[in-house]
Amino acid sequence: MGIGTLITLGVIVVVLVYGVTIYNSLVQIKHNVTKAWANIDVLLKQRHDELPKLVETCKQYMKFEQDTLTKVIEARSKVFTAREAQNIPALGGAETMLRGALGSLFALAESYPDLKANQTFQQLQTRISTLENAIADRREFYNESVNVNNVRIEQFPDVIVARLLNFREAQLLEFSEEEKKDVDVKQLFNS
Repeated sequence: MGIGTLITLGVIVVVLVYGVTIYNSLVQIKHNVTKAWANIDVLLKQRHDELPKLVETCKQYMKFEQDTLTKVIEARSKVFTAREAQNIPALGGAETMLRGALGSLFALAESYPDLKANQTFQQLQTRISTLENAIADRREFYNESVNVNNVRIEQFPDVIVARLLNFREAQLLEFSEEEKKDVDVKQLFNS
């Protein structure tokens, strides 16, 4: 075996080892995105399970506020459908709708002292608020994982391995324009 053959074999081995290293790194990043989504999914499921209890508790007191309760139920259904389909854009919109409906429900609860004093309502309100905060934290982690994935599959030389082995871009969990706009504090005090 000549020196040229040894150099060629050496280069091939280095390229293969480097390709395997890139592949393994991309696989890990892809699974981080999947894990981040699964963490959001668990919290969405928990909140999905808690909302009917909250609505049922409110129904006992809020006989004339069916419109608000209906909005919560409809939004919950849309979040569930988007979550089950793993439709990230639809989930962002449904989440916006649900947060708005819950905000209205909790604001209306202020008008019902018996409901507000109800221990079950208080526990459910605290539980749902805690889940909302956890979901927000997980969304941030998910979007960071998606960003790392999307950047890596576009960087050279990772892009070569990513295209050869069919690694795909992941979708960010984004919010509607309504949720991103500034809050009109004056309007909140007038309503």
